[in-house]
Amino acid sequence: MASTADRQNLLSDAQPMGINSLEPDLEAGGQPSILKQSSHPVCLIFHYLFRVAAICIYFFGTWFTDNFVLIFVLCVLMLVFDFWTVKNVSGRLLVGLRWWNENKEDGTTTWLFESRDPSRPLNPVDSRLFWTGLYVAPAVWVVFGILCILTFKLTWLLIVAVALALNFANVIGYTQCDKDAKQKWASGFASNMLGGASAGGLMGGLMSRGLSRMAGSMF
Repeated sequence: MASTADRQNLLSDAQPMGINSLEPDLEAGGQPSILKQSSHPVCLIFHYLFRVAAICIYFFGTWFTDNFVLIFVLCVLMLVFDFWTVKNVSGRLLVGLRWWNENKEDGTTTWLFESRDPSRPLNPVDSRLFWTGLYVAPAVWVVFGILCILTFKLTWLLIVAVALALNFANVIGYTQCDKDAKQKWASGFASNMLGGASAGGLMGGLMSRGLSRMAGSMF
């Protein structure tokens, strides 16, 4: 397992938007594309690639084959690839967040969260598209599940169940990780403010005592 320093180095890869890459487009008067605005365009592509592929195979697979087993296997493969990519790569690079589970000796499972340094701003395009993809995909699978029930295609619910399980694992993990990060940043900010106030109060007290002594010696 990677050390804390290694994980922090990995999370530090979440970079703000590169201004230099936009200069040619802005000078030409054009609107830069989403990929050019992204700090990690390849990662952004893969953040959507596998989940879109799974949805397309599920929806259009019967146009090419009647073999349910083949469609099931292809969908599950895409969903597993998507789960791993989002959990281990795109979350770290696009929003500076990472979550994982650790099994203790007593058999219990602990959720662990890591987040980027708050002094490093996020690329707004990367952040917006990450969260959009994270929440929209399971919503699509919920719709597919409802359609399966209404049309009595209960066999296809197997694919939907796998999709919802893997997608919601990342949704819950990153939602909790984001909440944990905000709490840590708020606590750190409050501690700094209290530390500054305490230091200010101490200096004020020393200055007040000094002035009182000077006034006493003069009068």
